[in-house]
Amino acid sequence: MHIRVINPNTSTEMTATIGEAASRIASPDTRVSARHPDHGPVSIESHFDEAVSAVGVLEEVLAGEREGADAYVIACFGDPGLLAARELTRAPVIGIAEAAFHMATLISTRFSIVTTLGRTGIIAEHLLDQYGFTHHCRRVRAAEIPVLDLEENGDAALVRIIDECRRARDEDNIGAIVLGCGGMADLTDTISREVGLPVVEGVTAAVKLAEALVGLGLCTSKHGDLAFPRPKPFTGRFEGFSQLTPER
Repeated sequence: MHIRVINPNTSTEMTATIGEAASRIASPDTRVSARHPDHGPVSIESHFDEAVSAVGVLEEVLAGEREGADAYVIACFGDPGLLAARELTRAPVIGIAEAAFHMATLISTRFSIVTTLGRTGIIAEHLLDQYGFTHHCRRVRAAEIPVLDLEENGDAALVRIIDECRRARDEDNIGAIVLGCGGMADLTDTISREVGLPVVEGVTAAVKLAEALVGLGLCTSKHGDLAFPRPKPFTGRFEGFSQLTPER
């Protein structure tokens, strides 16, 4: 089984962190390839960043189709380009926010999210509503750290995240914590030990869900709105998408 994990930002260091976490959790016969776009934002912290990064995600899915990937993970908590990516392939495509929400509800009746910035917490609230998990989430909390601090000032960022997780444990009446950033993929065990609650992280959750879907033989439906895009001319910088023909 080949799972392509796509980091939608262009940070090589974060892509490596995400890929290592995904590979550690994957089954021995699963091959994980972690990639990021050549062009786009170095971190994703706004609606604008997500919109720009979505094109890179789609290009990586098309590359994965040529390489025969069996499933895809979009490793940003905003799940940028998720539905568009599902249109491009029959393979399962899983966003890490949606994966983390599902996993958290299987082990607790209430969870809180701890993310990086307050503004991205609002995006997480939108996703909770969109995916139908608002009732399960007690609170979305922000450690107020820029995403790249996870790589550049990792120790200090971890302290702030743990502090916010402790506040969630003590104040929110929850059973689990969801980490709200793909760059936190390697922090689950440390935070869980410090806080004493189950901690769900979306990259690893998505990899296990991808393995399950592939193992069950379940593909992305091509009936309705997730059917392959209709071929048509594109102009300018998107001319390469003209007369798009899916690989499978």
